[in-house]
This record gives sequence, C-alpha cells and structure tokens, in this order.
Amino acid sequence: MHYITAGESHGPQLTGIIEGIPAGLTIDVEKINQALANRQGGYGRGNRQKIEHDQVEIVGGLRHGVTLGSPLALVIKNRDHAHWSEIMNPTSPATLANTVRRVEHPRPGHADLVGGMKYRHRDLRNVLERSSARETAIRVAIGNICEQLLATLRIQMIGYVQQVGSVKVDDGISPALNVTQIKEQVEANDLRILDQDKVVLIHDLIDRTKRAGDTLGGVIRVMVENVPAGLGSYVSWNTKLDAKLAGAVMGVNAIKGVSFGDGFKDATNLGSHVMDEINYDAAHGFSRLTNHLGGFEGGMTNGMPIIINAAMKPIPTLYKPLQTVDVNTKEPLKANVERSDTTAIVPASIVVENVVAIELAKAVTDAFESSNIERLKDEINRYRQELVEY
Repeated sequence: MHYITAGESHGPQLTGIIEGIPAGLTIDVEKINQALANRQGGYGRGNRQKIEHDQVEIVGGLRHGVTLGSPLALVIKNRDHAHWSEIMNPTSPATLANTVRRVEHPRPGHADLVGGMKYRHRDLRNVLERSSARETAIRVAIGNICEQLLATLRIQMIGYVQQVGSVKVDDGISPALNVTQIKEQVEANDLRILDQDKVVLIHDLIDRTKRAGDTLGGVIRVMVENVPAGLGSYVSWNTKLDAKLAGAVMGVNAIKGVSFGDGFKDATNLGSHVMDEINYDAAHGFSRLTNHLGGFEGGMTNGMPIIINAAMKPIPTLYKPLQTVDVNTKEPLKANVERSDTTAIVPASIVVENVVAIELAKAVTDAFESSNIERLKDEINRYRQELVEY
C-alpha cells in the first residue's frame, strides 16, 4: 500500500491517491469529514479555520460506498482559494498584478529559505505554499480510511495531547485506560487532554502566549490496541516497523522528536525497570506484565498496545516576527507574517494519529493477502489464533 498527495495551501484543492486498500471495504465518508473537522478544531487555532470547512470528495476507486480495490482518489477543495485565484493560478503567466504577495523575507524555523535555495525560488511563496501544514488535511483523509480498515480488523487507536508548552497533563501510559475510555475523556474538551482540571490553566497559557505574539508546542501521544504480535521484522534495519512509524511521525510538520513507550526515560532507568516481563495463559497466549517499551521488541509488535510519543516544536510563524534577511537585498529585517495559530498541538494530535494509521495499514496489507477485505479478515483471524496456540 502506498499514497501520494498534491496541492498548495492556497491552491484550488488538495489531492490524494492511495493504492492498496482492499476491495469490499465499506467507507463512511462522514467519518472522514468528522476527522477533518477535528483537525480544524482545538483551542489556539487561527482565523483560517473559520474560512475552511473541509469536506472530502472521493472521485475514484469507490462505487456505492464500497472500495473496488483500485486506487482511491480523494479531493479536498480549498475554499479560501477564491481570494487567491489570481495569485495561485496554476496556468496563467506571472504578472506584476498576480505576484503582489511575493515572500522575500524568510521565516526562521520554516522551510522558506532552505527551500528557496534548493529549488532556486526567488519568491518564497513557492516554498511555503507546499510546506504549509495545510497539506496534512489530505493525509488525515487518507489516514481515516486506513483507520476504518484497521477498525474492521478490530484494531483501535486514539491520538491525544500530553503536554502544551511547559504544562504536562499526563506523564504516564495510563495502562488502566483503553482506547475507548481515552477517547471519551479527550473528546470532552477542546484540548484533547485527559485531565479536565487543567483545561483552564492551559487556556490561560495559550491566551497569554497569543497576546505576546508568540507560539507554543507540546507533546502528543498515540495509543493503538489489539495489534497482533509480529508486524515488522528484525531481519533488516529497513523492515523494523517502529522505525517506519517513527519516520512517518517525523514527516508531520513541526515534529522534532519521536519515542515509544517510556521513551527517553528508559535511558535513565535500570534494565530491570525497563524490560517488560513475559507472562502466559492458555486462553490468550503470551503477553507482557508491563509496557515500558511501547509495544515493540526487535522492531516488531509484541501484542501489547503501541504507544508513540511525538514532540512538536512551536509554530515558526510569529505575529511578533523574528529577525531575518531579505533574500534579494540581503538587508536584515523582520520575517514575513502569514496567517497562523498560537498552537496547533490539538490538530497535530489528529494528524499524527492518522499517519500512524497509514503506516499500520501498510504493515497489515504487506503482511497478509489483502486484495479483498473478507479474505484479509480471515487471514488475520487465523494468524491471531496461531499466536495464541504458539
């Protein structure tokens, strides 16, 4: 299974193509649109979310709501393109009138300057339009299709926020909570956090940061349940599933660090406090008594819940801009200000959840015959039973 996306932030639309989804899978388009709405929500978002109301249109690979096994083609229209139709026209020649929004003052921390240098763009809008996190909308749409596929296989997942700026919400794996319970709690507030008592505190932090013209990052956690043991492999470095997941999460805008389970804490603990002891019972087979390693051993899933943590840097677009240099005159000045958020940690938790879903769907469809959804379900059920009887 593989996918590709195309489109610019203020262009006509975002487009995605995903190949390898089994035939016979019923797709709930409203679930995709709800995921897109969740991506646009969250406290700390900017004004653009009042303009865009993302809706997906599936224009290939689906008939009467059921996948055909052929590539799925998805489109999300950019409603804000109406205000940018001349500036972002794909085919009309560049003129003085339609290049009035040139970007020549690169923003520190963004792709602007390096992208311009690499691709020889003098108007850095050519960089920021694609490097914008707007592109993640189509990845959420693709990811939700993968989540629907995984749910059919009884694999459930949730992405939520553990920390905003310096405020830690939940520092543990919360083993007593399952995905359903976590989902109920984090969807009860606009920060996607488990601790309802910290909502007001974090709201105040975001408000103060906004007034200062600054931005905030944070930490995201994704939890996945009921993944069978043995996905991935130890035989080569590029077959390790945790490495593939880490790469996919690092591919999300502004993510600067990824860990599994207890993550970097494991570096400071003794081995006896890190390794997950093994248990066995005849009804369920092998399991672990703890989950410090986040569901992975040797690059393979071990049957425990997958726990992925992602550190997100603050957004680089500041309303109180930092110093930069004009790419043409080389004079020092203040960076460009594009419409931005104070924090995008909440939508980032949705995006990270969905790229994890994509990578897990890839692993499943690679490991099992997946031309048809019923055949895939039968294969995984047989494999699960084989694991219990091992």
